[in-house]
Amino acid sequence: MTSYRQELEKYRDIDEDKILQELSAEELAQLDLELLEMDPENVMLPAGLRQRDQTHKSPTGPLDRAALLQHLEKQALEAGERDDLVPFTGEKRGKPFVPKTPVQEVPREEQVTLEPELEEALANATEAEMCDIAAILGMYTLMSNKQYYDALCSGTISNTEGINSEWGQRGAAGAAGGPRRTPPSPPGVVKPDKYKPVPDEPPNPTDAQETLRRIRADDGALQDVNLNNIKDIPISTLKDICEAMKTNTHVRRLSLVATRSNDPVAAAVAEMLMENKTLQSLNIESNFITSAGMMSIIKAMYKNSTLSELRVDNQCQRLGDTVEMEMATMLEQCPSVLRFGYHFTQQGPRARAASAITRNNELRECRGAR
Repeated sequence: MTSYRQELEKYRDIDEDKILQELSAEELAQLDLELLEMDPENVMLPAGLRQRDQTHKSPTGPLDRAALLQHLEKQALEAGERDDLVPFTGEKRGKPFVPKTPVQEVPREEQVTLEPELEEALANATEAEMCDIAAILGMYTLMSNKQYYDALCSGTISNTEGINSEWGQRGAAGAAGGPRRTPPSPPGVVKPDKYKPVPDEPPNPTDAQETLRRIRADDGALQDVNLNNIKDIPISTLKDICEAMKTNTHVRRLSLVATRSNDPVAAAVAEMLMENKTLQSLNIESNFITSAGMMSIIKAMYKNSTLSELRVDNQCQRLGDTVEMEMATMLEQCPSVLRFGYHFTQQGPRARAASAITRNNELRECRGAR
């Protein structure tokens, strides 16, 4: 046997119970601590079960927050401040940085000397005269658009703001053949024309409830219903308008642009299209109709033979390829539709729709000629 096997042979017949009986209480506690199985990498166990308890201090009682804060404050006040390695004296060392202004030298071939009379005339010219000279020489960068066109058309300068005399004299002198000197800085004085605020469009004065009453009464004077940009029309009112349009015989144009119409309103519009025989133009652009609601409207068009204009563009989300293909098929099978407002995203449905609209208009012209 090897030496290691021989060393283990002397522990074969050891009596463990006799050894444990001879151990003291401190030795037994140490043995329990050594035999305790711990898993420090198991994050699912509390911290007290992932490491051995190596403290023998008795608990001091519950936590006293006020006493702890008082002790920390006292400890912070008693701690001395750390001395700076280099004390601050406020003395500034070195020279302050001064940026250098580069002086651009004028090439020799551009250095032109004028006659004394021209030099004196340019030096004594007013801002309006310098503006005229700049306009004649085509130096429109020295003036605003209004001044430039005033100088060319009327020959007079009614306003001279935006003309820096120093910049204008130097630029005009260089353009006239005089010596060009680079100005120290751009003029930065050209002012744009004052912005004229455009007033917002007045709100739509149409009364939705009154319009609904007139549609239900089949008022002969009501032929154009325009509810565009009215944000506070309830969905129930929009559905009631579509319901009343089923039996109306006088309204020719219905526009519901930007009325926050959604799929329930689209379903009501689809039912109205299947029963109404008078409406010629329908506009439901800029709403919240999804592909499902738009599909119901397109399929309802197969049962309508009077609507000639349908606009459904600019909805809250992309309608999808399936809806666009159904639109193209509807235009091919519904010759009454002459104008269709929608921006196709796919080339195939776009080409089919354009061809169908052209064919429908040609058929209408042929019927009118007969």
